[in-house]
Amino acid sequence: MKIYQTNEIKNLAIVGNAGAGKTTLAEAMLFEGGLVKRKGNINANNTVCDYFPVEHEYGYSVYSTVFHIEWKGKKLNLIDCPGSDDFVGGAVTALNMTDAALLVLNTQYGIEVGTQNSFRLADKYNKPIVFVLNQLDHEKAEFDRALEQLKEAFGSKVMPLQFPVETGPGFNAIVDVLEQKLFTWKAEGGEPQVGEIPANLKAKAEAYHAALIEAAAENDEALMEKFFEDGTLNSEEIRKGIQLGLAAKGIFPVVCVCGGNGVGVSRLLDFMKDIAPSVLDVPAPKNSGGVEVAPDANAPCSLYFFKTSVEPHIGEVCYFKVMSGKVKEGDDLQNANRSSRERITQLFCTAGANRIKVEELQAGDMGATVKLKDLRTGNTLNAKGVEHKFDFIKFPDPKYRRAVKPVNEADMEKMMTILNRMHEEDPTYIIEQSKELRQTIVHGQGEFHLRTLKWIIENIDKLAITFAEPRIPYRETITKSARADYRHKKQSGGAGQFGEVHLIVEPYTEGMPIPEMFKFGGQEYKVTNRDTQEYDLEWGGKLVFVNSIVGGTIDARFLPAILKGIMGRMEQGPLTGSYARDVRVIVYDGKMHPVDSNEISFMLAGRNAFSAAFKDAAPKILEPIYDVEILVPGDRMGDVMGDLQGRRAVIMGMQSEKGLEKLSAKVPLKEMSNYSTSLSSLTGGRASFTMRFASYELVPADVQDKLLKEYEAQQQEKE
Repeated sequence: MKIYQTNEIKNLAIVGNAGAGKTTLAEAMLFEGGLVKRKGNINANNTVCDYFPVEHEYGYSVYSTVFHIEWKGKKLNLIDCPGSDDFVGGAVTALNMTDAALLVLNTQYGIEVGTQNSFRLADKYNKPIVFVLNQLDHEKAEFDRALEQLKEAFGSKVMPLQFPVETGPGFNAIVDVLEQKLFTWKAEGGEPQVGEIPANLKAKAEAYHAALIEAAAENDEALMEKFFEDGTLNSEEIRKGIQLGLAAKGIFPVVCVCGGNGVGVSRLLDFMKDIAPSVLDVPAPKNSGGVEVAPDANAPCSLYFFKTSVEPHIGEVCYFKVMSGKVKEGDDLQNANRSSRERITQLFCTAGANRIKVEELQAGDMGATVKLKDLRTGNTLNAKGVEHKFDFIKFPDPKYRRAVKPVNEADMEKMMTILNRMHEEDPTYIIEQSKELRQTIVHGQGEFHLRTLKWIIENIDKLAITFAEPRIPYRETITKSARADYRHKKQSGGAGQFGEVHLIVEPYTEGMPIPEMFKFGGQEYKVTNRDTQEYDLEWGGKLVFVNSIVGGTIDARFLPAILKGIMGRMEQGPLTGSYARDVRVIVYDGKMHPVDSNEISFMLAGRNAFSAAFKDAAPKILEPIYDVEILVPGDRMGDVMGDLQGRRAVIMGMQSEKGLEKLSAKVPLKEMSNYSTSLSSLTGGRASFTMRFASYELVPADVQDKLLKEYEAQQQEKE
């Protein structure tokens, strides 16, 4: 395979809604580029991009797939991304590693939720966007309607470069607005016949051509001057203006294809070759220190590994982008993240499961290697003396969680090994071994995302597992002040145990002063602040410990033991056994024995005094509240709002966003358990949502009563 120079390389992501036909389009590209001799079919389970068993089981993409095409002297690296929002991690990775996005639409449906999500992601990462209207051969496809939707949603920057002569089963020709020519394909695709535009379409073509000239001129001063002087631009000048406009996100070109029969695919490849930005046309990425790393083939080698897959008979295949320099087989490189060395024994360019050996890859190119010893997804390998590290891929927060355990408890270690491997393959799987909940929790992007994980473990790894509703990480706190004392006294032969602690507890909020006096049962208790220590709790909130001992009733050396006892009780609140938080404890009195007092005595006394005071301080249960944002079509807004109200949600606001309604709400985590499934059912899969932890809030009284009864029943079962 030819060694491509940096200026000959284009990197693009293929994104869009599930069902837009991305994988079929990728197959058509591979066929046109000569990498496959016969186009695969999704129903036949023989496409290049969907080659894992789980993808054959479900019938659509689960993993992103890296493939390349050599086209007329250029190398096009493409990443075909899953369309389902559950597998958004693939699109996030692809958009970070590429320089432009092909946003594919199923023309019969036009803009869908996945279209909006893909656009927002590409916009977030500042990537140029090309709209690809696909499946124009469908009987319900309407080009003009889809184009109008795009203009309404994304503005006047949407600019058609082509339009079909007709849509539906007879779709086989497009009018190229730039070239002002008619391109017609035979049934098998391939190279088109070039002819003149039919008379009945001439006016439409000229109108689009005039708009395209103006849009092209707007993106360059020299072109604008030329346009004002001559009133027009030639094809080369228009192409330059589109290229500059695309890179600057001043133009969103629209092209027409049908991946199923190959119509328009060769013109799409030509567009990518001629107009799509190369790695030299976009801003250089920055390393973790904020320093730009230019894609210079003459610089020292630096590789960023963005994807790992485990494939039968091979093991781990590690995909990388050459951030600078060039890499050859036999190179020894340093892992900047793990301080280990790796040797690149083999180099490949990939097309799904197909691998083509290459001698060298230069800056900006993508490739794969195998048999690395200590590499993880997200690691950087550098040549000697180079200290680059890249960490620019930030994945979305999870929004679905399940407790997981093996059917056979003896397989726990094996299960954890598999789960960690799956996190490497898809970093949006988050694995948590919760000491607090005493469960292994798997976090993901949706119910289908975790169902896929379960299918792989049970069918590929042959390990039976079960999913269960995860426990909720409640917290406990107090709502008023209370006082208690406790004497620990134990005599067993020789030296005994003695410690007595008197303390006050009160709710704590940031910055609140310490009262000088408390009153309980008609008696006043004066507080002298001798020392205050604040502790940020690892589970959130604070414990503030105040030493108010006067007269030496408790030796200062016993205070750490009292604190330890209190902290131990904070880890298991008296209401439901949940962590306690936001409490101030004032130790103001006590007694000790010159012989029998020791640390264990005061630890137990402090623990029991705190527990008694906590129970008298009107304790309440706190629950985690999440900020939830939902993108939903306007015609389903009422159903979605009604469902949220049944989940104890507080609606924070509504606004329109590019053809959809965005609903913001605060919702208890307890009520979000099956939300992704419910939302999909309510909206026919046309809505999406994100969720992020916001705060802990008091649960309503009826919910607290229910939780207390459940906890009491659990404790009785244990006894």
